[in-house]
Amino acid sequence: MNETLPPCPECSSEYTYEMGALLVCPECAHEWSPVLEAESGDQEPKPIKDAVGNILADGDTVTVIKDLKIKGSSTVIKVGTKVRGIRLVDGVGDHDIDCKVDGVGPMQLKSSVVKKI
Repeated sequence: MNETLPPCPECSSEYTYEMGALLVCPECAHEWSPVLEAESGDQEPKPIKDAVGNILADGDTVTVIKDLKIKGSSTVIKVGTKVRGIRLVDGVGDHDIDCKVDGVGPMQLKSSVVKKI
């Protein structure tokens, strides 16, 4: 194999190959861009902050600070709803909290609509 290609970031396989602009791992089928890998290697992840500036961490309990309409449903999450055991993720758009809301179910929230307790 070509010695200049980096190993797979998912499974560390040495057998990566190029397919167009992407690198591909034949063992786990992970695809990634070598340009993004070079750019993201130097940066630390930015801390995720709630609406008032508190730094959030996995497992925190937060409250919702405004009514949230749920897309595709007539249900609303009311102000003051407690959400326990959040998990920080890199979600869709700026949704960076993965959680379960009581009475609603699993969903992703924006950190700008919650406040840490």
